[in-house]
Amino acid sequence: MEQKRNLRKERVGIVTSNKMDKSVVVTEVKKVKHPKYHKFVLRRKKYMAHDEKNDANIGDKVRIMETRPLSKNKRWRIVEIIERAK
Repeated sequence: MEQKRNLRKERVGIVTSNKMDKSVVVTEVKKVKHPKYHKFVLRRKKYMAHDEKNDANIGDKVRIMETRPLSKNKRWRIVEIIERAK
């Protein structure tokens, strides 16, 4: 009997660092409404992602997917590069 794999989380963000070998830092920016003042505030979250081909560059828009722990901080991998930096 086959086991069903859980759905994996996906995020879209901008590559902010690619100085490491086969690793990139992806920053996700989202707008969240402030609970008291009802003003939209930008929230940033950084993810370390695995880039097998060293293909992503700073400023690229990428889709990342959750995966097993690959190192101390890496738990995401790049699925696709949506848009290249200009």
